[in-house]
Amino acid sequence: MKIATYNVNSINARLENLQKWLVQEKPDVVLLQEIKCEFNDFPFFDLQAIGYEAKVLGQKSYNGVAVLSRNKLKVIAENLPNFEDVQARYLEVETEVNGLRCRLASIYLPNGNPPYNNPDDDSRYEYKLKWMEALYKRASALLELKMPVILGGDFNVILTDADVYAPDEYRKNALFRIEARQRLRALMNLGYYDAFRYLHRSKSGYTFWDYAGGALQNDMGMRIDYLLLSPFAADLLQDCEVYMDPRRDDKPSDHTVLMAKLREKNE
Repeated sequence: MKIATYNVNSINARLENLQKWLVQEKPDVVLLQEIKCEFNDFPFFDLQAIGYEAKVLGQKSYNGVAVLSRNKLKVIAENLPNFEDVQARYLEVETEVNGLRCRLASIYLPNGNPPYNNPDDDSRYEYKLKWMEALYKRASALLELKMPVILGGDFNVILTDADVYAPDEYRKNALFRIEARQRLRALMNLGYYDAFRYLHRSKSGYTFWDYAGGALQNDMGMRIDYLLLSPFAADLLQDCEVYMDPRRDDKPSDHTVLMAKLREKNE
């Protein structure tokens, strides 16, 4: 079972890039973030033509999450339960692959940095922390399910110094501030496993490179996309890798794909 997460940074702008990767790697489930379109503008038919059903929580021009699957999907929650939010950032689904039923959520966690014209405005960061608290509650409840749970997406949090090319330059950035890092660590302390870091202690695992300044060419990146696995899912983990082709392709997103492979339950 192949499960991928990808901040596509506008699905209609990256559709050809995405389709190429899907045909090449054939993941079973893909968690998408920043689709940047409403439901009616989502390219359902283009993806259906290559074998993927889609469930979408869209928003005009901003945010937006989706889940693609080669198998039937059932939507469980649009937006975080018990958290009022006008932004489309959380979509939870259930599916079955090769007899293994699992619960998945596509997550686009708030960035939290202030507007460029008002650097003292902390309201976006406060929203980020409240959002993370609501995610913690939902993640805790999901652990009660007797099935694999995968929380994947763009978490907009740099967890450690090893997860960014120049940590000292990001100390005051909302992606690296201590409160956000503590909340992501608390989420993992519930019992979720960081799939990539669980298997790769020393690799950088960067998933984002800015478009400017030769960031990709000089590997000036950061690791902000995660696949967090419940114990039931972590027991099945075989592999987790960063796939660079989408970032190196024409008209790329500034993120790339992270994909985990889970073995079948009876293997």
